[in-house]
Amino acid sequence: MLENLGRRLRALRRTVAEDVAAVMQRDPAARSAVEVVTCYPGVHALWIHRLAHPLYERRLYLAARMVSHLGRALTGVEIHPGARIGRRVVIDHGMGVVIGETAEVGDDVLLYQGVTLGGVSLNQDKRHPTIGNRVVIGAGAKVMGPIVVGDDARVGAGSVVTRPVESGATVVGVPAHPVHIKRPAPIPMPNLEHADLPDPVIDAIRVLVERVERLEAELHLLRGHQHTHEHGEANGRSFEDALRELVRDANAG
Repeated sequence: MLENLGRRLRALRRTVAEDVAAVMQRDPAARSAVEVVTCYPGVHALWIHRLAHPLYERRLYLAARMVSHLGRALTGVEIHPGARIGRRVVIDHGMGVVIGETAEVGDDVLLYQGVTLGGVSLNQDKRHPTIGNRVVIGAGAKVMGPIVVGDDARVGAGSVVTRPVESGATVVGVPAHPVHIKRPAPIPMPNLEHADLPDPVIDAIRVLVERVERLEAELHLLRGHQHTHEHGEANGRSFEDALRELVRDANAG
């Protein structure tokens, strides 16, 4: 009995030390371990969840919900006691984070404030997302439904994710879609540069502007050919020939 209790205490101490070290590693604002232990609500929310989850697994549902509700009131982070949370997870700032009952979060995950891991159905089975290892989910992002976000993925701030995300991918937007960017070399922790994301709207506008400029140039050339044809200054080509040439060039581009 005492030996079993001793093992549990050692495991608890190791988990607490890992949580504190993870915050110290990923938050430059953390000045000391004492500061993390006393002033970081994301850490407190995880510790309270680790008290509530065993109660939930023992089917002590009311007690588990009461513990998690206390954690919500104290930290502003709502983690359902049924959720499965991995090791060295960091919830930065934490206010407004919601993690649903059947959600699964891997190791070394970084969640910012306002993140929701939510469900999209009323079924009692798996209805919340599964988050892989070393995933970064930006502030205000919503990951909805029983989808999988692969290892080392990044979700941009404010994105709404409703489809699976491949490992190593970066998704942005509403609804979220993957973007192609140069990936840094793999490291054994999340990529914290979650703000270094492309702007798909600007990219789309840039393509449209280039297309409009090209069409304007072609229209200007077409009008020049027409003007030459009308004034009898044709250089051996008819207006129809010039039009066919422009259409051919446009199709080739």
